[in-house]
Amino acid sequence: MNHERQLLQNIRRWILFFIIALALSGITAFPLETEMAWLLSMMPAGRYGFRRWVEKVYAGLTATNNRYPFLAYGYDWLAFAHLVIAVAFIGPWKDPVKNIWVIQFGRIACLMIFPLAFIAGYVRHIPFAWQLIDCSFGVLGLVPLTICYNKIKQLATLQAKLQRP
Repeated sequence: MNHERQLLQNIRRWILFFIIALALSGITAFPLETEMAWLLSMMPAGRYGFRRWVEKVYAGLTATNNRYPFLAYGYDWLAFAHLVIAVAFIGPWKDPVKNIWVIQFGRIACLMIFPLAFIAGYVRHIPFAWQLIDCSFGVLGLVPLTICYNKIKQLATLQAKLQRP
């Protein structure tokens, strides 16, 4: 029973980490222009590639927000989607074995980041290095979810053994 409890606690910690990371990722979509200004203020002056890209993104955001502020509503929905998806992971936090499908869904979503980043990134002229940064979110999500998935399988096996007469 002690091993089962430790396994469940470990699974819940990983899921909680994922929920918090997903929610924070979503929340950061709200103040995008402010965040880009802050990022630029933290970067050393110069004309190197990454700074030029951040300057271009910031200029695009400010121009768009000044002229067409309603377009930022799309970022609001992006943030909202992250928060809603984070709520879905409460199910596996409560009952991991019963809700393992949510973990599987999350893993698939993490893998789907790669084609989206590379295809849409190419079409939208996003620098390849930035596409790789976007892909890192898939990797960073896939790691804890895969750990959870494997531990949930272990928990299911353990619970099945304990239920046998």
